[in-house]
Amino acid sequence: MESLYSKILNKSEKIAVVGMGYVGMPIAVAFSRKANVIGFDINVEKINLFKSGIDPTNEIGSDIIKKCSVEFTSEENKLKEAKFFIIAVPTPVFQDHTPDLTPIESASVVVGKNIQKGSIVVYESTVYPGVTEKICVPILEKYSNLKCGEDFKIGYSPERINPGDKIHRLDTIVKIVSGMDVSSLTDIAQIYSMVVEAGVYKASSIKVAEAAKVIENSQRDINIAFMNEISIIFSKMGIDTLSVLDAASTKWNFLKFYPGLVGGHCIGVDPYYLTYRAEQLGYHSQIILAARKINDDMGKYVAENTVKQMIKSNILINNSKVAIFGVTFKENVPDIRNSKVIDIYNELIEYGVRVTVVDPVADQMELQKKHGIHITDMNEVENMDAVIFAVSHDKFMKLDISDISKYYRNDININKISHQNENNKRVVIDIRGILDKNNLIELGYRYWRL
Repeated sequence: MESLYSKILNKSEKIAVVGMGYVGMPIAVAFSRKANVIGFDINVEKINLFKSGIDPTNEIGSDIIKKCSVEFTSEENKLKEAKFFIIAVPTPVFQDHTPDLTPIESASVVVGKNIQKGSIVVYESTVYPGVTEKICVPILEKYSNLKCGEDFKIGYSPERINPGDKIHRLDTIVKIVSGMDVSSLTDIAQIYSMVVEAGVYKASSIKVAEAAKVIENSQRDINIAFMNEISIIFSKMGIDTLSVLDAASTKWNFLKFYPGLVGGHCIGVDPYYLTYRAEQLGYHSQIILAARKINDDMGKYVAENTVKQMIKSNILINNSKVAIFGVTFKENVPDIRNSKVIDIYNELIEYGVRVTVVDPVADQMELQKKHGIHITDMNEVENMDAVIFAVSHDKFMKLDISDISKYYRNDININKISHQNENNKRVVIDIRGILDKNNLIELGYRYWRL
């Protein structure tokens, strides 16, 4: 009997990717080079952009979208043409940090209505161990009137795509795959091997694969939280954290993580899935939740220190002007989901600060829709009391001192500013440490970084 892998390879069967976001779209495009692929999303506007050859995520670029053979659609019935389903939808959390499984449940309903006998459904969305088999399978069975294990099979292969990363891509990262039995695992491994040059790792079970994914981001979250905590401590001691890290990293086994804002759809969310399941089993997380608390509070911490630096410069806070450069959750991506820069913005507004936001990369429509924040062109920024460099976009990395000086009030002569000038009115908050600290201080700027 011909395997599903063979049928997909000879293009007698199709692959359907459900969810055309930062994860699903690159997967669909990659597979389209070797197989017939349907790219499905309920967002009609997004699908129309893809059909027009536009990549709203900037993940792979519009030129590649124009040339790819993915059949982008928002019509559920098209899914009936596929036999191998990849579900790559977001798995966010609610306001109380409990898992919001609505997207993955809804996607399971859509697939369940259109699945056929002999199909394989693979989930890529980050979940806590047990979701695929205990929550998703019953939905698939209910809406398909088919039996899992007899009529169709399932698997789990956690996404590892790093948005904006041009080096660690789908094809260069080892892919963890899992299946409900030997035959499904074999098919899933072979199918993913079509596009993953780095190879696949066969996990011993679906739960192991789910657990591996959720701890990858939890581990990174904990390490960054430690850096953020020592940054807070060293700030009180008057010690520069980045200088400490440079010194400590001369030891061969020192892990050089950096302090910073932890946002996005993965690191700032995934740990809550693990701790939620742990709570259900009667265990209250100590390390993971402590790390989450530190990282969740960093936006507020940065805003408070911005205000403190302004007060030290004798700047009246109410109606003062602050520009925030960068609002996305990381550099060079338009994604604003769970960005902690939003926390900085909101906290400064609470202080009565007039905040200007600059970001040439961010999804402006989404930012306006979700947060009511307007983006200002960086060339229009002027008369600021403080400037916060929150995200290290490439365009910001190219700024020099003369560029930065234009953003501040014009009543200060930069050539007269010195260390002794205690009325210095130019505050620079350099969260990621992308600027020349020594040069700015020599010119009299009041400089602060994590």
